[in-house]
Amino acid sequence: MEAEKQHTGQDTEFVIAAFPLGGYVKMVGQGEAAPAHLKAVSFDAQPLRKRAAIVAAGPVANLMLAVLLYAVINWVGTDQAKAVIAQPPAASLAIEAGLKGGDEIVAVQAQALGDESEPIRSMEDLRWHLTRAALDNYDLTLQVLPAGRSSAQSVMLPISKLDIREADAQMYRQIGLAAPWTRPVVNDLVPGGAGDLAGLKAGDVVLAIDSMAVTDGAHLRELIRQSVQDGLAVEKSWRIERAGQSLTFPIKVGTRQDGDKTVGRIEAMVGSQPQMTKVSYGAFEGLWLGVEKTWDISMLTLRMMGKMLIGEASLKNLSGPLTIADVAGKSASLGLMQYLVFIALISVSLGVLNLLPLPVLDGGHLMYYLWEAVTGKPVTEAWLERLQRGGVAILMAMMAVALFNDVHRLFG
Repeated sequence: MEAEKQHTGQDTEFVIAAFPLGGYVKMVGQGEAAPAHLKAVSFDAQPLRKRAAIVAAGPVANLMLAVLLYAVINWVGTDQAKAVIAQPPAASLAIEAGLKGGDEIVAVQAQALGDESEPIRSMEDLRWHLTRAALDNYDLTLQVLPAGRSSAQSVMLPISKLDIREADAQMYRQIGLAAPWTRPVVNDLVPGGAGDLAGLKAGDVVLAIDSMAVTDGAHLRELIRQSVQDGLAVEKSWRIERAGQSLTFPIKVGTRQDGDKTVGRIEAMVGSQPQMTKVSYGAFEGLWLGVEKTWDISMLTLRMMGKMLIGEASLKNLSGPLTIADVAGKSASLGLMQYLVFIALISVSLGVLNLLPLPVLDGGHLMYYLWEAVTGKPVTEAWLERLQRGGVAILMAMMAVALFNDVHRLFG
């Protein structure tokens, strides 16, 4: 009987480890002698351009997947909050620039880069521009449509004056454009919580606290946080609207620790659903914006890594598997499109990380091939061993920092 013909791929060995926290592919003849019958097809026997293409294929596939996912998101469209801003916190850049709750940001221009003005279609668009400006240290000119007005005005936001080292909630608080505008309504009170015990009821609209008029949900949250003095809650007079009637009564909030300071809380959902808008794009525009988004995130990631390396950005920006798992679960609960956004971001991060010139990563192998192309001979075995050890040490240090950040972020 004729022996069964072996198909391509049947001589590939697949392994699933007990702890599947990573993976790799190793070709026959890669860094070691290949069996005699496989020498002609072994990895090290291939021309330099083929070896480089094989090594680059993984990271390129990650980046191409991100482009495709962003394109799908753009084509299908997502419901996003309109860029109608909440009342900026006191002493923020937005307050200094004269912005107020209810203003709509319709366009933005990066001053230092000489870019053209770009339309802002949602709060997510605005946050992306703010993040890039803060981490790259340049100012923005906003086209603002004030509430109740029909013509926009230009407002300069001097973001470069801030010393931003970490992209977190505090960064947005300093800028002052952290959240979209919402009604200052109270809902989902925790039974036995501070708000419930004080007499608040679901649907109450807060009009003022002491003599301060409440403009929106974000402003109400800020006033609640500030209802403490010397670490203790302070009783304040709240004026609310309930079922068409105006009521006034004293409320003493609860407290909690936020970092190194004590802030007020009422243990309730504060603020209504923001104004939403459907954001979608045509076939070509959606694909091109997917390419642009992937490129922008890749460049931002590289710049952040460079800043962390020289101490201009905090190492707290590194995240590991615990944060990834946590964010994956939260994004999945928000719907398919938000989950695809998360997967696209992870794909970009993996692509960029693997292209770093570390010996154990694909970027390190590409550096070896660059050396071989320039000198005409491969890196020696002795140097390969030294570089591999150094690369493993650097990678393990990065993983340790990322895991520490995860634990501190989730349980600290």
